[in-house]
This record gives sequence, C-alpha cells and structure tokens, in this order.
Amino acid sequence: MELEKIDSKNFEEKVTQTENLVLIDFFATWCGPCRMLSPILEGVKDEIGNKVDMYKLDIDADLEIAKTHNVLSVPTLLIFKDGEEVDRLVGLRKKSQIISSIEKILKK
Repeated sequence: MELEKIDSKNFEEKVTQTENLVLIDFFATWCGPCRMLSPILEGVKDEIGNKVDMYKLDIDADLEIAKTHNVLSVPTLLIFKDGEEVDRLVGLRKKSQIISSIEKILKK
C-alpha cells in the first residue's frame, strides 16, 4: 500500500499532535535510493499494520520542514512518538532494519 504524502499544511496534525507512533519518509523525486526505499516501506506498512502511522514528505516541496528537523540527506526516516523525534534512519535500509527500529520503540 502506497504511503500517504503529507506537507506543511498537515504536518503538525499528522505528526506532532498525535499520540501514535509516526514514521516520516523524507524523500525527493530525483533521488534513486528514495525510489528504491518506497516499496520497502510499503512492505513495512503491510507487515506492521496499524502499529505506526507512515507518511512521505517531499523535501523539495517542503524544504522548511526538512530544515526544521535537520534532514540533510535523503532518504531519511524520522520516527516520532508523542510528537517527539525518537529515532532517525539515514539512507537506504532493509525492511528488517526498519521494522526492528519500530519494534524497539513500541516496547519502551
């Protein structure tokens, strides 16, 4: 299942004003590793279901949000809990690595 895209208009609502665990994929359309990561994230979403809300954010369309969260390269995955960043994965990652990071946070 393709991830929903978010932007500056709904970032606060979807990410910082929720108690849910949230994963944001900061990406760029011109980024090869970002395109490779998309199906991996879809697999993560299919496997973990409703344990985490997952979204994509295009850094070229919302550079200010990327700057605010110190996203210096793409792809970067930020994981938020209770509106606060709790983990950061930079670069192309395997599905198992992403799921492991999410499960560690869920166990806390």
